[in-house]
Amino acid sequence: MAELLKKDEMKPGAIGEGGTMANLYTGSWRTYRPVLDMEKCIHCLRCWILCPDSAVEISEGKRQETNLQHCKGCGICAAECPVGAIEMKLESEFMREEQ
Repeated sequence: MAELLKKDEMKPGAIGEGGTMANLYTGSWRTYRPVLDMEKCIHCLRCWILCPDSAVEISEGKRQETNLQHCKGCGICAAECPVGAIEMKLESEFMREEQ
């Protein structure tokens, strides 16, 4: 059976303390990127509420772009958008455009 480590013997992992992943770059894990169509967006903020990574940014009560430093591309935002304003696109499409 594995021994339990004392607090002072533990080594820090991805999350060193309680809170969020706000201080860690996690966007490199993404396979799909959410693309927002602002013309369709009704700013219901379901995507903001349901995003497990707090990657959806809002300003003055309105949806802004996704923080790609933290978005892991899970697609919850797109699946829950009531008006289909978010489409998940392969990250490789953007890699070609950026080169």
